[in-house]
Amino acid sequence: MKSLPLLAGLALGTAAAADTPVLTVYTYDSFVTDWGPGPAVEEAFEATCDCDLQFVGAGDGAALLGRIRLEGARSEADVVLGLDTNLTAAAAETGLFAPHGVTAEYDLPIAFDDPLFVPFDWGFFAFVGNVDGPAPESFTDLATSDARIVIQDPRSSTPGLGLLLWVDSVYGEDAPALWEGLEDNIVTVTRGWSEAYGLFLEGEADLVLSYTTSPAYHLIAEDDASKRALPFAEGHYMQVEVAGKLASSDVPDLADEFLAFMVSDAFQSVIPTTNWMYPAVTPEAGLPDGFETLMTPDTALLLPAAEAPAAREAALEIWLEALSQ
Repeated sequence: MKSLPLLAGLALGTAAAADTPVLTVYTYDSFVTDWGPGPAVEEAFEATCDCDLQFVGAGDGAALLGRIRLEGARSEADVVLGLDTNLTAAAAETGLFAPHGVTAEYDLPIAFDDPLFVPFDWGFFAFVGNVDGPAPESFTDLATSDARIVIQDPRSSTPGLGLLLWVDSVYGEDAPALWEGLEDNIVTVTRGWSEAYGLFLEGEADLVLSYTTSPAYHLIAEDDASKRALPFAEGHYMQVEVAGKLASSDVPDLADEFLAFMVSDAFQSVIPTTNWMYPAVTPEAGLPDGFETLMTPDTALLLPAAEAPAAREAALEIWLEALSQ
């Protein structure tokens, strides 16, 4: 039998929990894993907000937008974290996002000024492989090689979409021929980055579509220098990841507080060694040792956000046609 003091304590505890505001953040799956940024970000933000920060994994980055479109103003999300500039124009067209008002001195390779979305990290897409494995130096080399590759579906994954726009930026009207050449290199197309990288680590492919920063994980976390990102002569497509507040949020002030927290040192300092990307604002301690070894592309490619939706539709049609042969 429970004692009355204990029951009273339980009642007070329940009331306190009920009064604690909850901030729900939809994000991509790898962000909320034990090794991703989620746990550290949750601990650091909850230490300042007197709230309960709850991350919800919703597949890969591009799938986030699909879920928000489906849920509309009924969504339980207050913040969506994990879109990129290839999706921000489409996200803005939904009318579901509200202005943020966050300002910061970003360390991005591009000027960034978007009233709806706050950048939190960035990087370059690249094919990652073993140092003793195949090393094509361009898409053309890759297409004529026997290298087995794993890529991600552009309809559900931001890296997959980035690859389409990367190829489109370089090859333009010759993109169909390039995809036809790559078709027999593709082992499989996964829904998200995590599945693709897992298959590569299991030896199911020679190369995986990932980031120039991915080898830093193996080097820093595993003391393993066996992985490398391949420099391509055509240049590398860039990704800037962002978060936005939903206009339907019932805790809009708390959502604003989280977006401002995203550009703080407490958030940015965990990005390099948990999300394995470049932070949007360089941490006070600088980048971790090992990042200086990473490949830096000679040419950076990125479509303006406003042009991405039309380019996506055309590139997706070419990709689907090539892979259906």
